[in-house]
Amino acid sequence: MSSDVPSESRGTRLRIDLNADIGESFGIYTIGHDGLLLRSITSGSIACGFHAGDPSVMRQTVRAASRAGVSIGAHPGFPDLIGFGRREMKVEAREVADLVLYQVGAIHAMAKAEGVALRHVKPHGALYNMSVRRGEIAEAIARAVASFDGALVLVGLPGSELLSAGARLGLRVAAEAFADRSYEPDGTLTPRNLSGSVVSEPGRVVERAVRMVRDGTVAARDGSTVSLKADTICVHGDTPNAAELAAAVRLGLEQAGVDVKAL
Repeated sequence: MSSDVPSESRGTRLRIDLNADIGESFGIYTIGHDGLLLRSITSGSIACGFHAGDPSVMRQTVRAASRAGVSIGAHPGFPDLIGFGRREMKVEAREVADLVLYQVGAIHAMAKAEGVALRHVKPHGALYNMSVRRGEIAEAIARAVASFDGALVLVGLPGSELLSAGARLGLRVAAEAFADRSYEPDGTLTPRNLSGSVVSEPGRVVERAVRMVRDGTVAARDGSTVSLKADTICVHGDTPNAAELAAAVRLGLEQAGVDVKAL
């Protein structure tokens, strides 16, 4: 197993966490359907104000997740509201560490005020993708998390530099698979500017999620098979029918005999 967070429960039953990115509204702009998503997911990664979210949205999202019994984590990204954090930025490792630490601290403050524990950290968008292949970015993120709270779980792509850096620093790490995103043959996500990068047909998303957990594989964009080991499966909160997809995935996994529980 590539991570320290078990993907199998006792006996022969499989276990997986189902997560979504939440709290991505901003001011008068509403993004996603968090209320509906919270009915299906077991973990929520909350935007920390840089790529999306604002202080009020952050606190409201923490409160809503707590009421729904959903575990929460920080979802730090680049300071890029216009690009929704999905554009790469030229930043030094020291800056990455500082911006991650700043955002984790911000959502922790909201969680503490609501009496809720922060459980994980998952980078967002371009920051997440850069941490897959760039060791210095991954190390900066992992060091920021470890310096804040060594008990937090660091979430990243299987086989990524991020998970390797987190493990070296003694963090628990969780490998993440994406039910609603296309994969390249090398196991990375298909860039969003390419056709078919987002998978939105519920039946197909459910089939992919079950296969990821049961078989440890996913079909790449070219039809080849990619091996992966997942501790958590993500449905993106800003996908137009995200709530429908999350509900379908939750039901499909449970019908396949998979225990859906938080990290």
